[in-house]
Amino acid sequence: MLPTDYERLRAAMVDDQIAGRGVHAGAVLDAMRTLPREDFVPEHLREFAYEDAALRIDAHATIPQPYLLAIMAEALALDAQARVLEIGTGTGYATALLARLASKVHSVERDGATAAKAAALLRRLHCPHVQIVHGDANRGLPEQGPYDAILVHPDGADIVGELKPQLAIGGRMVVSVGKDPAVRELVRVTRMGPEEYAVEDIADIRVSPLDVDRIRIRARDDARRAPGATLQQGIAHACERFANVDAADLEPLLARIGDARVVLLGEATHGSSEFYRMRARISRALIERKNFRFVAIEGDWPDTARIDRYVRHGPHRPSTWTAFARFPVWMWRNEEVRAFVEWLRGHNATLAERDRVAFHGLDLYSLYNSIHAVVGYLDDVDPPTASIARRRYGCLTPWQSDPANYGYAALNAQYHSCEHEVVSMLGELLRKQQHYAERDGERFLDAAQNARLVANAERYYRTMYYGSRASWNLRDSHMFDTLKMLLAHHGPDSKAIVWAHNSHVGDARATEMSHRGEHNIGQLCRVEFGCGACLVGFGTHGGTVAAASDWDGPMEVKTIRPSLPGSYERLFHETAVANFVLPLRSPVPGEVLADLSTGRLERAIGVLYRPATELQSHYFQALLPRQFDEYIWFDQTSAVTPLPTGTIEGFPETYPFGV
Repeated sequence: MLPTDYERLRAAMVDDQIAGRGVHAGAVLDAMRTLPREDFVPEHLREFAYEDAALRIDAHATIPQPYLLAIMAEALALDAQARVLEIGTGTGYATALLARLASKVHSVERDGATAAKAAALLRRLHCPHVQIVHGDANRGLPEQGPYDAILVHPDGADIVGELKPQLAIGGRMVVSVGKDPAVRELVRVTRMGPEEYAVEDIADIRVSPLDVDRIRIRARDDARRAPGATLQQGIAHACERFANVDAADLEPLLARIGDARVVLLGEATHGSSEFYRMRARISRALIERKNFRFVAIEGDWPDTARIDRYVRHGPHRPSTWTAFARFPVWMWRNEEVRAFVEWLRGHNATLAERDRVAFHGLDLYSLYNSIHAVVGYLDDVDPPTASIARRRYGCLTPWQSDPANYGYAALNAQYHSCEHEVVSMLGELLRKQQHYAERDGERFLDAAQNARLVANAERYYRTMYYGSRASWNLRDSHMFDTLKMLLAHHGPDSKAIVWAHNSHVGDARATEMSHRGEHNIGQLCRVEFGCGACLVGFGTHGGTVAAASDWDGPMEVKTIRPSLPGSYERLFHETAVANFVLPLRSPVPGEVLADLSTGRLERAIGVLYRPATELQSHYFQALLPRQFDEYIWFDQTSAVTPLPTGTIEGFPETYPFGV
């Protein structure tokens, strides 16, 4: 391969796999554009030099995944005068990157032959100011300290305590930790004073050693081609086939759902029409046949409150804002959701007011719409308390246009968080619960939930800067608590339908989320309700999807790449059955369930879809039969149809979508 080919591959790697996934530090990107990764791998692996994966070189050395190395380097925030300690030289690839970013790099490697080989290569590449030391990596190199930055890889959880004193005041150490070698959590430790350290969770990273994965996938594919009955044939025999959404026979599924109190209906993307239409069809059957009392979606409470008033024929209150107008607009503001909303309104028209089926939101992103809802309610029922609410919520006013920046500001010691104010306001409201509820129970429910949402959203936006695990758990705990509150509100015999992404609906304990310490609604429902919770997952192999390339970017109709070998999606595609429902309990044969219980990749597409980094961005490890009770497959799917934003003739201005 010519050097120019390597240069092209290197540029593409940096643009697509590193900058394209959110690394913005110009010095890091420039350094990686000039660093010849092919020189650090043996000849027989050079065709894979610019794959976004770790490559195992030998028993002692692995060249790190480029994206993982880039995000670690960015988190160190190096300047040209920095002195750096690296723990684990390996091939020297990371050492060479650090040498391009700092004035001096000391790197400790426990294997003598590996250290000598790396040192020789770095000399040939003219890497200045690098010292490779053969020594005890666990000890670090205290005699050369203190250091402005310390980089530890691959796993330094056990030696952080030994290394922290080697940091200079203000120095930063980045280390990857975690129980699962395929799932790493990046942690940054900053020395604030002689005995004071700040610890932050930076990101959760999936690590994919390319050689191991390919061998495993090839072996699995070879086994599937062996003579005799295959797993694909077993699935094809056990599944319940259907031609399209409207033709699906739901009777067996409804029988298996039985008396479940909570049915959680997932989706593998936030923008596939078939998922929305099948959830709507199942929900109609549950409402008509099993008397489910409300639908709760992965959407914001104030937005869904407008739909709830519409479907239950409640009074329309004027509003200066439009429901589902913030990114991602298409997720709920689409023709598929509107069709279900119209059906629900028609269904409720035949029922007494007390029996009408409700439509609620579980999510907590609507910080400021919720504030307006609380103050508006109090203006009507208790003007003096409304004035108190305005003063307390005023703490959050500077971040009204971008609440995520509130969390960043709250990290600054010169600015205290608004936690006390918003929690006090919730307490004030709940203390007067009986008085308010006597006037209008439904309006008090709405106001109390909005006040609770403000309190949790304040914590969420503040917590998101400390790490993804904490913010994820806070969000899903809020959604689960909201679900329980709604079940209590609608009565002891009430039953709920939840619409949310597979990542929220499936039991987190059956996925790599558990290795990161994350939980979700599905797990919490199984713990709370046991067999009274039915978890339904969805999947697809290809087609189109409505998604964006970047956060707050425009919606695009994107082509879904064919599912990867070694994934559940590829397995189901190979059954040659276009659409089916697959029970993940009996009556499926035990050997099929046992084979399905071998860990495989599973795809998740959210509001962003980045095909260029398909494996890293959209796949995770899962055990499907433990994750869901039922699985619904559409081999080919199509994008949802977003609603137009202009006024539609014949619809009032108070129509819930505000079109």
